Amino acid sequence: MAVFCHQCGAGLPPSARFCSRCGAVIPVTQSMPGQPLVRPIAGRQIAGVCLALAQANGWDVAVVRIVTVLGFFFSGGFVGIAYLAGWIGIPEEKLPLPGEYPPKV
Repeated sequence: MAVFCHQCGAGLPPSARFCSRCGAVIPVTQSMPGQPLVRPIAGRQIAGVCLALAQANGWDVAVVRIVTVLGFFFSGGFVGIAYLAGWIGIPEEKLPLPGEYPPKV
């Protein structure tokens, strides 16, 4: 991802904290591999925990679901408790209101 100075527009390396041309402070942004951790409304099977983990980390949702089902049987109930905690703790995706501006694409 390219980094540019907000003051003078100079191109900077991704690790820059200050602009080499004008000396302005470059804000630090946290990069996430995928999307934020939210349970999507569309595409979920039971509660959307597996889909949320897959989308947030860039994994294949089928693999996450298979590992979860195998974990239910072979973990002694730990994966079941973790799934319920994810169901309670991971927020649900908010639906946009009709006519919301600016549209989030």
